[in-house]
Amino acid sequence: MSSRAHTQAARERQVRRLCRPYNLSLLIAQKRNAKIDEHGGYMLRDEDFKIVYGNEKYEFSATLEECEEFLLEQNRLNKL
Repeated sequence: MSSRAHTQAARERQVRRLCRPYNLSLLIAQKRNAKIDEHGGYMLRDEDFKIVYGNEKYEFSATLEECEEFLLEQNRLNKL
């Protein structure tokens, strides 16, 4: 696998692909602040513009890895 497969943009594309079956969008914080930079920077939003993940305590509180884990868990639960 090339080194480009491990870039932040590539990882974001992978999470966006995981979002598709659930009609979710990956949102990325455009205006950074100290709280977001410390932890997070991402949220998941449904097609009705409701935030479904990543707004605990403050907006964009989820990391990319946490969003991916949330989506994988949704996938696992749907297969049961």
